[in-house]
Amino acid sequence: MADFDYLVIDTAGREQRGHIAADTIDAARVALDRRKMYVVRIEPGSGAPPRAKSLVTGLSLTRRKMSVKQLTLFTRQLATLNQVSPLEESLRTITRQTEQESVREIVATVHAGVMEGRRLAEAMGREPKSFPPLYRAMVSAGERSGSLPVILDRLSVLLERQAEINGKIVTTLAYPAILSVVAIGVVTALMVFVVPQVVEQFDTVGQELPLLTRIVIGLSDFLVSYWWVMLLVLLAAGLLAWQALKQPPIRLAFDSWVLRVPLLGRLLRDLHAARMARTLSTMVASRLPLLEGLTLTAGTIHNRRLRVASDEIVDAIRGGGSLSAAMRRTGVFPPLLTYLTASGEAAGRLDEMLERAAEYLEREFDRFTATALSLLEPAIIVVMGGVVATIVLSILLPILQLNTLAGQ
Repeated sequence: MADFDYLVIDTAGREQRGHIAADTIDAARVALDRRKMYVVRIEPGSGAPPRAKSLVTGLSLTRRKMSVKQLTLFTRQLATLNQVSPLEESLRTITRQTEQESVREIVATVHAGVMEGRRLAEAMGREPKSFPPLYRAMVSAGERSGSLPVILDRLSVLLERQAEINGKIVTTLAYPAILSVVAIGVVTALMVFVVPQVVEQFDTVGQELPLLTRIVIGLSDFLVSYWWVMLLVLLAAGLLAWQALKQPPIRLAFDSWVLRVPLLGRLLRDLHAARMARTLSTMVASRLPLLEGLTLTAGTIHNRRLRVASDEIVDAIRGGGSLSAAMRRTGVFPPLLTYLTASGEAAGRLDEMLERAAEYLEREFDRFTATALSLLEPAIIVVMGGVVATIVLSILLPILQLNTLAGQ
């Protein structure tokens, strides 16, 4: 079959552009006529989605992707509109109301696919960077079961909750990161600019300087003379680490070690468990096959140890095992999640129990991050104050020593 680009006028008098797959141009014209569209122009085309226009070559290709925030907003809008209007009309409305040009073109591509008679999930497949496989699988399940509005609503809730968790992570890390950068900058400025100026005043004294002062002066001289060596070493180490982590065995060993790090390992484990529980809960409630959902979810996990654990769960369920037993054997999921999963399987309320587990783990994550942040901020301030005090003390000691000698 070939693809044909068309320009038509619909029953409301609006122009519609898109492309349609057909054996011949006449067959394409007949297909459009059946949809009660007046064909203005139809010609052979490439079938590729329309590309964004840009003055910079390749700029549209790099930006042609919905961000998580944009996808969440699109899903909520589509879920709301699809409850009161047909799918095609809902997509057209979103296209008109969207302000971002790149998002408008992505939605227009999906709308064109629906106008051609494709299912929504298939039309979204034209923009795989914006609509991940798990997202399209849930949409497809909703279309097959005739409950697309309900599925879209559950998807929007899932994405909104994930966006909320991601926002909390950024908020939690932002202040300590900025404070650490400022602290490093202040200490570096003292060592590079202030200490050398003070040292010049002690060159003509002829007295042996205190040990602390000599140590600080040595560090200052090293930073001033060999800062470029340190920078090269850091860049080389970073490059080597990046290349090493591309090797599956090394990456698996590193990610396994990260999960064993106190505090950080628990944070990552609980965060992943909460996200997985909420996603599985949404899929089970949407009547999506659990095995398919687990397989798609495993591909989105960045931590290799957790990904291996998810793959082990898929293999165990494929072999006839239960979800809770497979979780227990991996040894990386919180006991609460395993217990609630087993209870849900026994009572036939797996989706409800998984949702409760996700809510509990998310609350634990909130409390844990709040406690960690309340301890981390003063710790950074204390460390910074200690370093600055050490530098100031190393400068004051020779001055006090000179005053003592002058008073004798």
